[in-house]
Amino acid sequence: MKANPESIDNDNPEWSEDDVKNAVPFSALPESLQTTLRSLKGRGKQQSPTKVSTTVRFDRDVLDAFRATGHGWQKRMNDALKEWLKEHAA
Repeated sequence: MKANPESIDNDNPEWSEDDVKNAVPFSALPESLQTTLRSLKGRGKQQSPTKVSTTVRFDRDVLDAFRATGHGWQKRMNDALKEWLKEHAA
């Protein structure tokens, strides 16, 4: 099966066998590094939200097709809807 180019993450490539062999558990890292990593915070709430949470129903085949494209499918669906709006502007 060929990989979907849109789902390939060059910033976080798939691990090789060597990567897996050389991996160490979090608990084996130096205590100072563990402390630093634990203190890192996530993105947090958007300061001025640009997205709105909603509920919408799609045909199963449409939803399945977007989900099949892998990680980021919701963004691609949003982009497709934006493109449709540009093409069909009133």
